[in-house]
Amino acid sequence: MASPDKKSFALRLDPALWAEIERMAAQELRSANAQIEYLLRDALARRGIKPAVNRSPRGRPPRQAAGGDEESS
Repeated sequence: MASPDKKSFALRLDPALWAEIERMAAQELRSANAQIEYLLRDALARRGIKPAVNRSPRGRPPRQAAGGDEESS
């Protein structure tokens, strides 16, 4: 299932290119989608472009004090 905060689009690739991406992804324990994203970020970085990383936090949200207020010291 696609992450709601990511842009999805159709991408047509040469089958040989797709096979290499899948091979690299398996070696690096990534999905093919994550491998493509990694390769695109690497290509941009080589050109001096660093896109902002928009990652949603994973896991449980931080605990709050009873009543929803932050504890004061």
